[in-house]
Amino acid sequence: MSAYHPIGIFDSGYGGLTVLKEIVRKLPQYDYIYLGDNARTPYGTRSFDTVYHYTLECVQHLFSMGCRLVILACNTASAKALRNIQQLDLEKINPDYRVLGVIRPTTEVIGNYSKSGEVGILATKGTVTSESYLVEIEKFFPDVKVYQEACPMWVPLVENNEYMSAGADFFVKKHIDHLLEQSPAIDTLLLACTHYPLLLPKIKEHIPNNITILSQGEIVADSLADYLHRHPEMDEQCSKGGQIRFFTTDSPEDFSRQASLFYGEPVQAEKLSL
Repeated sequence: MSAYHPIGIFDSGYGGLTVLKEIVRKLPQYDYIYLGDNARTPYGTRSFDTVYHYTLECVQHLFSMGCRLVILACNTASAKALRNIQQLDLEKINPDYRVLGVIRPTTEVIGNYSKSGEVGILATKGTVTSESYLVEIEKFFPDVKVYQEACPMWVPLVENNEYMSAGADFFVKKHIDHLLEQSPAIDTLLLACTHYPLLLPKIKEHIPNNITILSQGEIVADSLADYLHRHPEMDEQCSKGGQIRFFTTDSPEDFSRQASLFYGEPVQAEKLSL
């Protein structure tokens, strides 16, 4: 197939690169476009309506660049925008296009990791307020108890390259303590924001050894591989040239410099003007 139809990966900033890294590791043969809306980050503190409109605008740009399948590699966008885009917009844009999120793949498996049946969610305020994880986990694991903790400072710590600082220790410990105070039986923690894997060394310092920590990258990559296997009509449309392009709505120089922290190797970004 000669047509260029990459898989689009969208995030409000850099965090989705931790998901893209695992997707490319699992499915290196596909073409990808990554779009970070850095000019308008963070999404986690914004209203549902604002996140929906920002996300839709970026998804439409990815469609215009050839993508027919877009992954919202952002928990806030998945919580606040995905359903509206799927139910209200795709039929008008193109009913054959698809937009997927990161919440459902995670909630489909999270109960399998917990022996106590009690899991903790660490997320942005927007994701916690949406209660998306409570609703989705209930569908797949109705007996699992879910506890949530909003961590409003974690994304700024990561975005400002302060995630290894003493200040990071304070805020990481504060929110983990708040979460674990809700129940001593929590044995599984989900990092329900794609920025949070960079805080993993700090997080591990403040939790008991018996608690399993889940990041979303590998889970989402496995889910995408399964989706493409189950939907060969979409798989056939996705071009397979092994190319990756990176776009940001802010400074491409700043993005390229910061992105390697999340992606694990050098990144050369291009500017996308909305």
